[in-house]
Amino acid sequence: MTSITFYGGVDEVGGNKILIEDEDSRILLDFGMSFTLRYQYYSIPFLSPKDENDLLEFGILPRLRGAYRFECDEPAIDAVFLSHSHLDHSAYISFLKREIPIYCGETTATILRTYSEVHLPSLEFNIEGLRFNTFRTGDKVRIGSIEVEPIHVDHSVPGSYGFIIHTTSGTIIYTGDFRRHGSKPELTDDFISRSSQIRPEALICESTNMASVEISSEQEVMEKINDVVSRTSGLVMANFSWADIDRLRSFYEAAEKNERSLVITPKQAHLLNQLSGDPHLNVPKIDELLIFRREKKRYYDWEKEIMDSAETIDSHEISERQSEIILVCSFYDLTELTEIRPDAGSCYILSASEPFNEEMEMDFNRLINWLEHYGLPQFHIHVSGHITPLHLR
Repeated sequence: MTSITFYGGVDEVGGNKILIEDEDSRILLDFGMSFTLRYQYYSIPFLSPKDENDLLEFGILPRLRGAYRFECDEPAIDAVFLSHSHLDHSAYISFLKREIPIYCGETTATILRTYSEVHLPSLEFNIEGLRFNTFRTGDKVRIGSIEVEPIHVDHSVPGSYGFIIHTTSGTIIYTGDFRRHGSKPELTDDFISRSSQIRPEALICESTNMASVEISSEQEVMEKINDVVSRTSGLVMANFSWADIDRLRSFYEAAEKNERSLVITPKQAHLLNQLSGDPHLNVPKIDELLIFRREKKRYYDWEKEIMDSAETIDSHEISERQSEIILVCSFYDLTELTEIRPDAGSCYILSASEPFNEEMEMDFNRLINWLEHYGLPQFHIHVSGHITPLHLR
């Protein structure tokens, strides 16, 4: 007999934790952080969980037998399969027993390792000691009586997969997060084509975008970015997810077309370096970009290494070359504006999801205050990483 138990990802965005049990085999599909539950009780860093028991108390971390490294019971989970690297699908593997193997795409493993290198270890993200086993489309992974068939999909982070899970009771299809309006819809089409050959007993499908009527594409995003950049005489600032390689490529192409240089963060540069060996990803080369060098008393070793390997630029140099630059500027980089002092004719492009909880609303309001102080118009140019109702039909 096969059973499916949802420990997260239902009636919320992300937080996916799905247990599949078949005879004596038990696997997890994703093990992500629930932002919805987390923000109900905590406001990081001012109000943070003390330890794992705090997370268990509020159900942020589910009570799951034989799963956690901080408990003394024997491992009772045979494997975890990650669909992609976004933290709402992957972060809480940090709490799992190190004997439990983690299966994921090669790119997902690279992104998670890189994220670990550029962030200090924390209670909710620490992958030290975890065993990553990587796969690609065409592989089949057998865990006891369960066989998992990973097939690539297009999403807003590279290395994303859906899964076809063969059990003794029939087949389960798990889409993970996917879309058909990104830069590589053919990846999702491969997954749909294979899935259509099967009569599954169960389909587990994401529904993040089911209330959306938006019909757009990554190509349209690139065209809109290019249009704004071409009409901007001053500095262009851009805010997008650090691991969204499609979006980085769109800004890079817009910079090239308008004879500007794209200035990225050291974290993004480090990630590009790690991904550069994969010919399927077509990431921009580091020597074709500039790296933003913030003034700090001390740099981490990985920062020194990446800044020694490419051309860097600081706030004062950006201030003098505003019409030549597209600057990747996250919410946490806004303090640099007091040094850069954007000229009249500058703008800010928000190329990420709009806030969907109270915490994000507060950050967004602070962003607006900064932009209003410097007289900067904001353009929201974005397309979701999730499938639309029209494409799902």
